[in-house]
Amino acid sequence: MFKQPEINFPKNPVKILTNKTNRKKIHMNSSITTKPSIVLVHGAFADATGWQKVIPLLEKDGFTVTAVQNPLKSIADDVATTKRAIEAQKGDVVLVGHSYGGAIITGAGANNPKVKALVYVAAFAPDAGETIGALIGQFPPTPLGAALVPDSAGFLFIDRPKFHEIFAKDVPEGESAVMAATQKPVAGASFGETQAVAAWKTVPSWYVVSTQDHAINPDSERFMAKRMNAHTTEIDASHVSFISQAAKIVSIIEEAAGVPA
Repeated sequence: MFKQPEINFPKNPVKILTNKTNRKKIHMNSSITTKPSIVLVHGAFADATGWQKVIPLLEKDGFTVTAVQNPLKSIADDVATTKRAIEAQKGDVVLVGHSYGGAIITGAGANNPKVKALVYVAAFAPDAGETIGALIGQFPPTPLGAALVPDSAGFLFIDRPKFHEIFAKDVPEGESAVMAATQKPVAGASFGETQAVAAWKTVPSWYVVSTQDHAINPDSERFMAKRMNAHTTEIDASHVSFISQAAKIVSIIEEAAGVPA
């Protein structure tokens, strides 16, 4: 008589399938979380919405992006605000600063193991104990200084008729007109503030020099990039290369984040 072979079914097939599914989910989640978060720090005369062309490109490539809204009342306040944004991220962080925002990431990124890279976009990178004003004074002045107008409380903004030529010449005039109308003034006293630490001394750094910058002298940018031994890229752009050449800036941020080109 034919004897049917015994078939040993698992006692709990649902559990086994669930375990396999969970392992797959864990693997997928770990691959997602390997990318660092990107924290973007705006400069003076602007706010976080200025990164609106950069953010979608980074998010499309799978990055979690936070653009900090700094009050621009003092370097100390802006550093504190940026530090809170860093701590809110779940994993490693790449800090990106534009212009005055470079001074902010220089302080906020120091002594924090979560911060893995710094990216300076036509930005100030002061040393410990050094002011932005001192950095400006080391090189021939740009047209920006003469275009700054103080309000009644000593906050500075750029004279609107001069905004396009000085700040955003490679941005369409209609767009730069909106930027001029919505600019966020910065406390003039901030340019005389110092910080006790400089993150770029210990954190790998990238620097983007804008060769057509009329706000920060390009030679000053080159000096700061060389001093910090940064991975340096020069692009033919105005002070706001992250607006006029967003894709190029994103590629440099992703390089700093460890994404192969």
